[in-house]
Amino acid sequence: QVQLVESGGGLVQAGGSLRLSCAASGRAISSYGMGWFRQAPGKEREFVIGISRSGGSTYYAPSVKGRFTISRDNAKNTVYLQMNDLKPEDTAVYYCACSPVISTISTRYDYWGQGTQVTVSS
Repeated sequence: QVQLVESGGGLVQAGGSLRLSCAASGRAISSYGMGWFRQAPGKEREFVIGISRSGGSTYYAPSVKGRFTISRDNAKNTVYLQMNDLKPEDTAVYYCACSPVISTISTRYDYWGQGTQVTVSS
């Protein structure tokens, strides 16, 4: 079992930045690809960004490429999501999740955090 806890969400103005953290416990995340998903009110959960187990490969949704960056510190069992140039359409609950193999498909992720709210005002 892996427990994931996100933090770092909040309210920010458009153009601003936030850094989300996802702290894992129970098992080393070095065995997992890690992903961030988000869900806005009335919308389906969508893939945002992901990173392979080693950190050597990353995957981005087109809407966030060039603005969002994912990184991982396996020694700290933590994954980070740096979000720059935030837009109102980035407003959502952000979830981190882990999967044996990195994927953009949510059903392939075994463990999920509880989510953290990000709100971007215009």
